[in-house]
Amino acid sequence: MVSMPLSDPIVAWALHDGKAGMASQSLGLAEATGFRVVEKPLEIRFPWRCLPPALWPRPLSAVLREAAHLVPPWPDLVVACGRNAVLPALAIRRAGGGRIVAAQIQDPRIRRSEFDLLVVPEHDGWRGPRVLVTRGAVHRVTAARLAAERRRFPALAALPRPVVAVLIGGANKTYRLSLRRLAAIADEVAAALSASRGSLLLTPSRRTGERGLALLRQRLGGFPGSIWDGAGDNPYFAYLAFADALLVTADSVSMISEAAATGKPVHILGLDGGNGKFARFHAAMQAAGITRPFRGAIEAWSYAIPDDTARAGAALRALVLERREQRAAA
Repeated sequence: MVSMPLSDPIVAWALHDGKAGMASQSLGLAEATGFRVVEKPLEIRFPWRCLPPALWPRPLSAVLREAAHLVPPWPDLVVACGRNAVLPALAIRRAGGGRIVAAQIQDPRIRRSEFDLLVVPEHDGWRGPRVLVTRGAVHRVTAARLAAERRRFPALAALPRPVVAVLIGGANKTYRLSLRRLAAIADEVAAALSASRGSLLLTPSRRTGERGLALLRQRLGGFPGSIWDGAGDNPYFAYLAFADALLVTADSVSMISEAAATGKPVHILGLDGGNGKFARFHAAMQAAGITRPFRGAIEAWSYAIPDDTARAGAALRALVLERREQRAAA
């Protein structure tokens, strides 16, 4: 394949499958390089979306161009997250004639040796050449972003303290979140808020569902604060910024990692289910003094904020700049 000229200034493409957790990770790592970032959400066309990515004969043809527009000019860096982004990222790397740095977040499980860098959470267990290990998920939470969100949602500053941010996920392949368990969580949160006389900032995920959101509104709607229903500007980062403490359901490595980036106490709301990977993740976060199981009361503690995203971003930036210098010297 004939290589195409690379764009200038330095550009990073963030590839993901559209899921919030995957988007946060690919964008967060790309932004941490300091380069200009272009988001590329991938929508896989029929019949390729019915097949494992390893069976796609031409990965870029499997992606709807209207969604991602994967065409030249090619970037200097492609950051991919999610199994549907693995082969498109490598196809872009090849299209650039070896001049594009490709990074994959999480273990791709296939064609690992073709990536310039793999950014793999510690609990995934994969180790090898060109692997950068993180404690949790990379993300978009930075001090600058939190400060900007405080300015964007100034009304939240007037809420009675302590402000408790509650991040609710939902059922996935590993955990179950029934309406019964969600009701129990709501009652536990209500008791803690009543005891502290604080405020509530609650955001659900898509997996929480409409019935779950309705239940949360019914049980917790009387407290000062806000329960986001998905309408209007997303206040997620503002909730992180204004919170004095956070309660996060156990099903989401991404949300827990984002909460930990605030440096504030992170309480984990236990769910039914789990597996070895999640157990290792939760054990590591507790051992580092970052999280504690929620036992009915809002506690206070401090810890060193993980630097995973900044460290991975610096490593990727160095790779890209080194590649550019090699080309200039050739």
